[in-house]
Amino acid sequence: MHLISVPVRRPADLEPALRALTRERPDALFVHPVPVLLPDTAKVAEFALKHRLPSVAGNRGFADAGLLMSYGVNLFDLGRKAAQYVDKILKGAWPGDIPVEQPTTFELVINLKTAKALGLTVPPSLLQRADQVIE
Repeated sequence: MHLISVPVRRPADLEPALRALTRERPDALFVHPVPVLLPDTAKVAEFALKHRLPSVAGNRGFADAGLLMSYGVNLFDLGRKAAQYVDKILKGAWPGDIPVEQPTTFELVINLKTAKALGLTVPPSLLQRADQVIE
């Protein structure tokens, strides 16, 4: 496997990154869930589908937008955890005394519409493990 890294650090980097991927012609695409890409999830998904790239991201919004699948932290769970931290602080806890916790809830989302468009068959065993299947 040959890894091609195409950094996108600001919104203006997206178009040059997509052009670089078009030149490099990868066999698949992993989209790191950086906040700068969140407004352009649909554009990234359209690119992946147009170039017939099986794609995975670490944020379910990308699978909702059309990437093949996502596996990552449940953002709603993180929001609830943040609210619990705020509650403790507002009740007088010192922030430095509150233990840092790792995320514990992850979710796998598979987009079968995209799989069909790419001509891929998702194994039933993977579909059974999915938290959500988009049909």
